[in-house]
Amino acid sequence: MPTEASGNSGTSPGGEPSRPIRSWVRSSPGTHLWLLVIAITSLVIALSPEGLDTYLLHRNSSNLHQLAHHPLRALLGSAFWIEDPADLLLYAVLFEVLHAPVERWLGTAKWLFTVATAHIAATLISQQVVLVAIRLHDVPRSMAHVVDIGVSYGLAASAGILTYRLARPWRWLYLAAVLAFFLVPFAADRTYTDLGHLISLAIGLACYPLTRGKPFDRERGPAAH
Repeated sequence: MPTEASGNSGTSPGGEPSRPIRSWVRSSPGTHLWLLVIAITSLVIALSPEGLDTYLLHRNSSNLHQLAHHPLRALLGSAFWIEDPADLLLYAVLFEVLHAPVERWLGTAKWLFTVATAHIAATLISQQVVLVAIRLHDVPRSMAHVVDIGVSYGLAASAGILTYRLARPWRWLYLAAVLAFFLVPFAADRTYTDLGHLISLAIGLACYPLTRGKPFDRERGPAAH
């Protein structure tokens, strides 16, 4: 006797084909929660009266002044703000292209460990370089108070570890492109932000052990779902 078709017959164990957007978001919750907070803070900046937006950005920066007086707030807060709300769409695309695939591939815990480690290490090391430069009178003391928002450090780390998601020879072509993307600005300008990006990229690449046993590791093909 024929039975009625199940209401979820179009749903596979690994997702919700009938609701692709919902499935995509649920497969990388950390990425999209982070992006949501950035969208909220960007809206706050956009709607803030003149002067308040500057105050908020400085208060949540991870510059030398904030790290010296409010280290935890500086390290955590700087990861949830962007300086120009007009760049929100660009960051949304980058989050979907870099963070979301890595989180889905490695899992939220390993992805978060990678980007958090990179964000903290890149911030502390690059700001230490600024401190040394100030003491050597290579840069003005005002550099201790500049706006330093660290969202891009996490992106650089994801870009690094994403290298191992690709099979050879595409892995090496991708790595060459990523290295060029971060090395060229550093060679041209040598800013502390460019240094932070390189540190984050290196940390992402150094997190290779977290990818052991994942698809494409050791030239294996994609895992069957």
